[in-house]
Amino acid sequence: MEKPKMQFVLTGFKEILGSRVFAFEGIAADRSRTPYSVTTNLAMSRQYGIRLQELPLLCRSVLEQGYEATTSHSFTYAEADMSRYAECAAARVEAAHRRKAPRRPLTDHVGAAWRDPTR
Repeated sequence: MEKPKMQFVLTGFKEILGSRVFAFEGIAADRSRTPYSVTTNLAMSRQYGIRLQELPLLCRSVLEQGYEATTSHSFTYAEADMSRYAECAAARVEAAHRRKAPRRPLTDHVGAAWRDPTR
């Protein structure tokens, strides 16, 4: 049987010397609460095109991936993570551009036959 996953709730953040430290509370299946923190470099996040609004969710994903592997409650959203995120975002943008554009109607009068001509 698989162990229930911990849920992480953002409780706040603070800025320290160009870094933003996000505070989370891990809530276990038995409702016990454990504080966690994830630090990220703001200048580096801008370098990789990561918006400030995206950082809390990205930091939460760091917790979800690594909280069981260590006894530490302090993590870092590192440059490697930012690079991987930027590559995936660029691939999504490229895929969106490769999709075909919707076909335009042949004339500007499409549907004129059934519309009221007095309008």
